[in-house]
Amino acid sequence: MNQGTQAELLARAQSGDREALEALLSSVQPQLYRFSLKMCRHNEDAEDVLQDAMFAIAKSVKGFRGDGSLSTWLFSITRSFCIKKRRRSKFAPKQEESFDGLVETQTMDLSTEIPSPDVQLESREIWQQVHAAIREIEPSYREILVLRDIEGLSAKEVAEVVDLTVPAVKSRLHRARAQLRTLLAENPYRPASGCPDIRQVFSHYLEGELSQDVCHTMQSHVMQCITCARECEGLKLALNACVNAPAVVPSTVQNRVKAGLRRAIEGTL
Repeated sequence: MNQGTQAELLARAQSGDREALEALLSSVQPQLYRFSLKMCRHNEDAEDVLQDAMFAIAKSVKGFRGDGSLSTWLFSITRSFCIKKRRRSKFAPKQEESFDGLVETQTMDLSTEIPSPDVQLESREIWQQVHAAIREIEPSYREILVLRDIEGLSAKEVAEVVDLTVPAVKSRLHRARAQLRTLLAENPYRPASGCPDIRQVFSHYLEGELSQDVCHTMQSHVMQCITCARECEGLKLALNACVNAPAVVPSTVQNRVKAGLRRAIEGTL
């Protein structure tokens, strides 16, 4: 569903249209569930977070004034429940992991071609590996990666969700991408003498932070250096998998949330 349609549904929901509210919540549910899964790590906790977040959104939809984007508002609410769940969950680690700790972002466009069936199968296999690796990234970096590279929020929107500055978000994003590549690499990354930290360089490139001269220099280097070319390709494949990550809510979860939401909505409109 495009942002224009969501804006229309939001306006109707705020005026008291219950069907529009249900449609709006249904449209954002897959992305919020996917985010919850990445941050909670356990399906049971993610389901609880999704239901709590959807209830909170339904109850407070009339109070949304558009000071930030709709995505920022939705993920901020969901993130708050992720934090609470991690603190209270029976799956919570003994030592609590903390969630806390330029120019406008370019829209990432890593791949524009329609993949063949073989490529789609390979992409699913890559995503399974990427999904497992993301779960191992430190939470304060993981949420930045998920919001930016999977959910597609701009760096500015991510900063609003996690209450950080844009430079701080980008710093964590670069580190998260490097961690992801480390977890996926078959061998330890050891830049050859004279080589830059190409993982960091490539991440900065994706955020539009390199000058044309630096881009040209790095491109020339990568064309001549097998090690750096392999690192760039590996990170590109991983981030392409993030961009195309599936967002599916199991039917049992959908039914559970839907039933609870209808009861909640009756008391809000």
